[in-house]
Amino acid sequence: QLQLLESGGGFVQPGGSLTLSCTVSGSTDVVDGIGWFRQAPGKDREKVLCIDKYGTRNVLEASMRGRFTITRENGKNTVYLEMQHLRTEDTGTYFCATGNYFQGFVLGNGMDHWGKGIRVTVSV
Repeated sequence: QLQLLESGGGFVQPGGSLTLSCTVSGSTDVVDGIGWFRQAPGKDREKVLCIDKYGTRNVLEASMRGRFTITRENGKNTVYLEMQHLRTEDTGTYFCATGNYFQGFVLGNGMDHWGKGIRVTVSV
């Protein structure tokens, strides 16, 4: 069983930056992809970024391209989501999840383990 712990959320003004962290503990040797999803108030959850154990990353959705990056420290089983030039529409709850990078994240067939989510608020 895996446990995922997200940190780094909070309040930021438009144009600001935040870095979210997700640390995975437990049977981490089976972890392939570690990714981020987000859910804005009143909207469906959407994919953000995922990275597999070899460093492969998905292509970002256009609204996040050039602003969000993902990195992974395999030795620490930690993934970082760096968000820059934040916009009010980036507000939401951000979830970390693990699963098969291609099947689970890219094709959308579902991730295996989820964190509880962390709140990001972008507002004046």
